Amino acid sequence: MHTVLFGRCGLILPLSFAVAVFVVTQRPRIVFAASQTNSASQEQVCDPLADYFLGMEDYPEAIKRHQEVIRNNPDNALAHYHLGFAYGVTGDHQRELAEYEKAVNLGLSDWQLFLNLGLLDMEENHPDEASAVLRLATLLGPYRPETHFNLGLVYERLGKFQNSEQELLLSLRLDPKQVDARNTLGVVYAEEGNYQRAHDEWADLVNTDPDFTPARANLAILERIERGEIKGPGRLSGFAHAP
Repeated sequence: MHTVLFGRCGLILPLSFAVAVFVVTQRPRIVFAASQTNSASQEQVCDPLADYFLGMEDYPEAIKRHQEVIRNNPDNALAHYHLGFAYGVTGDHQRELAEYEKAVNLGLSDWQLFLNLGLLDMEENHPDEASAVLRLATLLGPYRPETHFNLGLVYERLGKFQNSEQELLLSLRLDPKQVDARNTLGVVYAEEGNYQRAHDEWADLVNTDPDFTPARANLAILERIERGEIKGPGRLSGFAHAP
């Protein structure tokens, strides 16, 4: 979440073992969290065996186990959240959304949940809805670089380049090693017409990480524009976002 590689942003996999992994891929993943740091989850836990199958990526079994948990305790917000994750990974986004909404209605206010909701909106090509949900994710997880990165990404897609730049810089302040955030920042600079800043960003990224293909591809496109070989349109949708 395009030809010359508008890659999708990665969704977070918050595991019940309290491990969160952020991966940028061509196709997003979803958050599975059994976080016990918010008001709703402090009073409940999900079934450890159901979460075990989710953590082991046995999604059919995880779905069955979480459905059983919910039958016995329909107000377990975490179980709805985890069930939504499993549905999402298997491609059933309608049920995924329904379970996320149930978790929200039951009072779960975890940044990871709202990040996943926003990423799902991006997956379904609803950037305005995604920006609203991702703003909430940044409020709930202000020190999580992935919340700011994904909000910056959706702002870029909406053409709100100043807002995008601000969120990407916040994300990089929290985690300066994010090559995807730096690359996207270069895209924003280029789309704003600030070719020098874009060139500097991509050139430095290529020097520090020569194997990162999007930055090399973007720098090559920009250099052709700078030489006058091709014309750079107002919105340079040919720039690459992810490998």
